[in-house]
Amino acid sequence: MAQYLLSVYQPDGVLPKDELDEVMARVGAWGDQVKAAGGWVFSVGLHPADSATVVRPKGGEVLMTDGPFVEGKEHVGGFTVVQADDLDVALEWGRGLSEATGLPIEVRPVVGLG
Repeated sequence: MAQYLLSVYQPDGVLPKDELDEVMARVGAWGDQVKAAGGWVFSVGLHPADSATVVRPKGGEVLMTDGPFVEGKEHVGGFTVVQADDLDVALEWGRGLSEATGLPIEVRPVVGLG
C-alpha cells in the first residue's frame, strides 16, 4: 500500500464556532469511514499561518522570519496521511474530505513509503 498526503487548503481567518462545529462533525464522519476501510494513518490541524517561522539558509547563515513562507489568502490548515492500494482510492478519500470541509484538498503520494 502506498501512502498519500491530503493537504487542506483553507482561507485566512476563523470560522464562527457553529460553522466550525458543523465542519468538524462532517470531517469526523469522513475520518470514521477512512478508518473503517483501514486507510487512516494520522491527521493534524495547524495553528494559523501567522504563527509560522520560516528557516532559510543564506550565505552560510540561517535566517528566521516570522509568518508564512509566502503571502497568500489561503494556506495549509492541516493534513491527513492515508494509505491506499492506489491513487484512485486516495483521490476518492480526498474528494470526501473536500466535500466534508468545503475546501480544496491536494492529494500527493508520499515518497519512499508503501
